[in-house]
Amino acid sequence: MKRSGLIAVAAATVLLFSLRQDVGAAAPANSGETYKQLNLFGEVFERVRADYVDEVSDDTLVESAINGMLTSLDPHSNYLNTKNFNDMKVQTRGEFGGLGIEVSMENGLVKVVSPIDDTPAARAGLKPGDLITHLDGDPVQGMTLPEAVEKMRGPISSEIRLTIRREGKEPFDVKLTRATIKIQSIRSHLEVDNIGYIRITTFNEQTDVGLNNAMKNLKQQANNKLIGVILDLRNNPGGLLDQAVAVSDAFLEKGEIVSTRGKRAEEAQRYNARPGDIASGLPVAVLINGGSASASEIVAGALQDHHRAVLIGTKSFGKGSVQTIIPLAGHGAMRLTTARYYTPSGRSIQARGIDPDIVVEAAKIAKDEKPADKIAKAGDKPGDKKDDKAAKTDDKKDEKSESTADQSTIDPASIGTADDYQLARAVDMLRGIALFNGRLVN
Repeated sequence: MKRSGLIAVAAATVLLFSLRQDVGAAAPANSGETYKQLNLFGEVFERVRADYVDEVSDDTLVESAINGMLTSLDPHSNYLNTKNFNDMKVQTRGEFGGLGIEVSMENGLVKVVSPIDDTPAARAGLKPGDLITHLDGDPVQGMTLPEAVEKMRGPISSEIRLTIRREGKEPFDVKLTRATIKIQSIRSHLEVDNIGYIRITTFNEQTDVGLNNAMKNLKQQANNKLIGVILDLRNNPGGLLDQAVAVSDAFLEKGEIVSTRGKRAEEAQRYNARPGDIASGLPVAVLINGGSASASEIVAGALQDHHRAVLIGTKSFGKGSVQTIIPLAGHGAMRLTTARYYTPSGRSIQARGIDPDIVVEAAKIAKDEKPADKIAKAGDKPGDKKDDKAAKTDDKKDEKSESTADQSTIDPASIGTADDYQLARAVDMLRGIALFNGRLVN
């Protein structure tokens, strides 16, 4: 083996064993067998360098080997080179470039966890659960998740074509224009009858401060006469654990918020609420759907288990694993799944999600047309049996298309608007509670 090959293999060996020491792992039961496997890696490494049809740098080969090891564990573990590591740090601060889409890997394809509000992905109509099969015509199959993400990023105003596979539909292409993604993680407004609406789009470093500011503004707008609060976590892909804990704590007076449990029982962590409720005990409704993941599920699960809020919508995504970012000096970092989240009652979120208390499918509110308008629109003449029959047939077709439409996700453009059916049901519920408690006078 050539000297450079030996150096690469030695570096990989040192890296593997130093990592084991860093995380406190016990020595392997059969170190001799481990060295044999590392020798196998060295042989493959040298064979690729010698005989592969194209020139590939040693750095690329070693990085790919490390990333392959990590991505084989689960969809959320991977290697971050220096550039990707820096991009990730920028993203958690709330501003980054790209399409505005949170993704994971499923069966070799890129899966949309959730589009982020007011981004190219959301405006293009991408939905949680969509599978991205091609990027500018190149198949995603065979790419790692970081490679696919890197390909989706690019210069501002440049275009990319995504091929989407959506359940129940033929594959279709969507053309997106890359933009600077500035995430305003908190939005709020006052609904009818002094019901506060707060939408959290992601959990970044600005979220807890934004939540407190939103509550202060809503109380001022309502002249301190709020009758309830709606916390909208739909299409929220998650983010920072400490921010999920802070948001949960904001509505809880006491008790456990979430626990994390890993390989070693002694390293389990529990996060508890401190006294103080920014909603002052007002009823809270939490909106969730299939795009609510990770940190969103922590908040929803904590408020549900403590009976602090009623969850409305559809089942959440089910991403309940903890990724630890471990910097590697001079080599970026590794994202490794080290634990799983559990709600206060001990429920695991991973692959199960959070079930809402009240199931409300996504729909869009539309006013019925007046019968006269329908006749005029269809060009029907009163008493024309043929036309009447055709109109009835069309009505049945419309009814069928509505009933078979995909109701599991919501059009991002309608979230928080007058067309938002799930929001309307949450408002109705809080109005009902206020009427029952005598807080609302009609």
